[in-house]
Amino acid sequence: MGFALLLLGQQPVVETVRVGQVTIVTWPQQRALAASLALDAARPAEWPGLGRVAPGPLRIILAPDAAAVDSLTRGRAPKWGVGFADPDTRTILLRADTPDIRRTLRHELAHLALRERVHVRVPLWFDEGYAGWAAGEWERFGGLELNLAVAGGAVPDLRQLDAELRRSAGSAGPAYALAMSAVIELARRHPSGRLDPLLGRLAVGEGFDAAVQATTGLTPTRFEESWRRAVRGRYTIATWLIAGGIWAVVALAVLGGAAARRRRDRARRAALDEGWVLPEDAEPLRLDHGPEA
Repeated sequence: MGFALLLLGQQPVVETVRVGQVTIVTWPQQRALAASLALDAARPAEWPGLGRVAPGPLRIILAPDAAAVDSLTRGRAPKWGVGFADPDTRTILLRADTPDIRRTLRHELAHLALRERVHVRVPLWFDEGYAGWAAGEWERFGGLELNLAVAGGAVPDLRQLDAELRRSAGSAGPAYALAMSAVIELARRHPSGRLDPLLGRLAVGEGFDAAVQATTGLTPTRFEESWRRAVRGRYTIATWLIAGGIWAVVALAVLGGAAARRRRDRARRAALDEGWVLPEDAEPLRLDHGPEA
């Protein structure tokens, strides 16, 4: 996304941290974190299918929270987003309050590394799926949301997947996992089981659809059909139950049983109360404790 960062100069006093060609703009209270992240970003890194890539000139803006991100981007960033990359300006925007900020940084750096080597247009699902793979976001595959979505038959086509990636926090979680699975499927379809052949073709300027057909042996349409079948086969109601969904079913059953029992008990108590009206002049009930010792 393109950032509207003209408001940066209107923010409270900010500081700058530089390591090599990496510059981080940060709020004073985050200076120590900024320095650590600058060291991480400045190191050359290995990327799937691309090899070792030096970061090059790079600017990172470390915002304290969602409100600051909203201000810096003039409301253009998704409210639920914690990291954003603009390859055209080689700028990364991060939220300092995100739990796993280093992996978020690697995800955004992957976008820049991909753009550094590949200059042809690639679909959003490929861009995000590659970054998720490169960042090692494997826990996305264990998400119950993905399993539930697929168990319900809601496997989007790749064009729909692009829309799901930007729609909402609820749709983005499963969509990122599905995008990763599509990129992994592209690698699996090549005899080498790697993404290098596809990225190599893209790097020399071959179009995305042509490169997919050359490295997988499938037209883009056939690849999409194959990927959707593979996803349906791997993520079914059975895998959802194994992944933890069984406990959700048990919890619902227990709660439902408890509610039904309460309804039955209310009916029984109401029946027992019928006819038990104590006259106003009745003597108090006396309890006999037996003879005194």
